[in-house]
Amino acid sequence: MATSYRCVLLCGLAMAGWAQSPQPKVSIEPRARPGTELPVERRGNIRIDTTLVLINATVIDPMSRFVTGLEKEHFRLFEEKVEQKVTHFASEDAPLSIGLVFDCSGSMGAKLQKSRQAAAQFFRTANPEDEFFLVQFNDRPTMTMKFTTNTEEIQNRLIFTQAKGRTALLDGVYLALNEMKKARNPRKAILILSDGGDNSSRYTESEIKNLVREADVQIYAIGIFEPVSARGRTAEELSGPSLLTEVAEQTGGRHFPVENVNELPDVAAKIGIELRNQYMLGYTPANQEKDGKYRRVQVKLVQPRGLPPLRVFSRTGYYAPAK
Repeated sequence: MATSYRCVLLCGLAMAGWAQSPQPKVSIEPRARPGTELPVERRGNIRIDTTLVLINATVIDPMSRFVTGLEKEHFRLFEEKVEQKVTHFASEDAPLSIGLVFDCSGSMGAKLQKSRQAAAQFFRTANPEDEFFLVQFNDRPTMTMKFTTNTEEIQNRLIFTQAKGRTALLDGVYLALNEMKKARNPRKAILILSDGGDNSSRYTESEIKNLVREADVQIYAIGIFEPVSARGRTAEELSGPSLLTEVAEQTGGRHFPVENVNELPDVAAKIGIELRNQYMLGYTPANQEKDGKYRRVQVKLVQPRGLPPLRVFSRTGYYAPAK
């Protein structure tokens, strides 16, 4: 499908007189380009020093395929609605530090097997230099496996997981964010796999959202939800999708709601591949005040000629350095 799409696209570009210049390609395969390594202090998913802000961005087409091959001129970047000059640009598959936050509450019983398969599929997208840890949660979170490069060891731990208890999702995210401070790779991500909203955490939504804003972590979530029309859904379960969406999107990640558990492995693999198909944009903020304030950032696309409408996902802001 992707091959035929590119053929049609290139023919259309040739007719338009664009075939002679490099054009963006739609692909579901990871692509890499050497990046520029810069000494930076990391805070939030955007990594900053006193003069430079770096932010990850994912671009997809209407069929949710990743768009690779875009160039710097296809992106515009705004901080507090003021356009910034993009000075650094790269698209590379750099090593990742990833935390899996796995729901093993009582309601997960019939969904555990497919959830384990989803984790296995996600790990298949890993690179040799990646590292992973596992947090499991029901009534409370447990650090089941600290950072390791051995994904089989994590999968073995999941085999013995039993579904019981309530859902301390927010506490699980907190524990994962805390463990992520020990990561050795600059790029960090958390994958949450859960079937409902929180009903047992000590931490509040507001507290976790504030922590997520400050954390150097991109969050993805797979929410396994019953249809809205299903009977017996609790208020926490009804609020689950919006909670996961808000937490994920402010980091530049995404929430994938799933109603059919058979789709879990494919969705997990898609997230793994998405992490390998991101652009890195860097700029020196026009506002150099070290006020420690949260600054909203927006990435916009300059629509490439000959391509269908594209969407970009990126973090929504960062905290400026403080004096």
